[in-house]
Amino acid sequence: MDKVIFITGASSGIGLHTAKLFQAKNWKVAATMRSPEKATDLARIVDIECLRLDVTDPESIRAAIAATLERFGRIDVVVNNAGYGLLGAFEAASSEQIERQFETNVLGLMSVCREILPYFREQKKGLIVNVSSVGGRMAFPVSSLYHATKWAVEGFSESLHYELEPFNIRVKLIEPGPIKTDFYDRSKELTKKEGLTVYDSFVSRAIDNMDKAGREAPDGEIVAQTIYQAVTDGTRRMRYGANTKGILKARKLLPDAIFFALIKKIILR
Repeated sequence: MDKVIFITGASSGIGLHTAKLFQAKNWKVAATMRSPEKATDLARIVDIECLRLDVTDPESIRAAIAATLERFGRIDVVVNNAGYGLLGAFEAASSEQIERQFETNVLGLMSVCREILPYFREQKKGLIVNVSSVGGRMAFPVSSLYHATKWAVEGFSESLHYELEPFNIRVKLIEPGPIKTDFYDRSKELTKKEGLTVYDSFVSRAIDNMDKAGREAPDGEIVAQTIYQAVTDGTRRMRYGANTKGILKARKLLPDAIFFALIKKIILR
């Protein structure tokens, strides 16, 4: 029987690579995004259905799930990948920016989970894969709001897995390190408050180094491969890193002072 995967944020980066990889592995793919009319190349690939979904719009989530079930007859896996990074000094962030960051990265992810759970319970099985970040386990400069959302995703996912286990629904987390994606370009937003300039040098230095790391990083294919492993390994393992280069182990083993000094040396040099 054909397997079906439902992916949010599939127009570029990790989501796009994941859609193509699973299709190549003979899965049916619901590739959802805010503007599917722009995904002409992806839409031409057999067994990929490009659907409109904005995670901040619950009706669009319900419609995309319904369209997937009508098109493919089932959903086996949901990958919550949609999100973006709000970077810069926290003091410079507007209320609207803060709310939008949480509405997309946290509340949107929760909305997708809430909509798919009745179907998974009725099906008596399912897998939810939430794309987090190494930034859900540690924090870097000028990323406080982004980290707040990813730490929320980590806590939400870990708690959720307990209540879904009796229904044979698994929850997994993907924690990429630096990846060459739109996070460092189109999907990046900066905080800015008129007249507030005291953070400018600090923020500029940090973002320059983070951008450099992103440009030198592998592309989203490595994360897609990790998602495929998480989906197909048949285990209840929860967390999977991708291009972490030992940083998660360093955070666990090093005292705070030493780890903080290491991060400052890398990002604020």
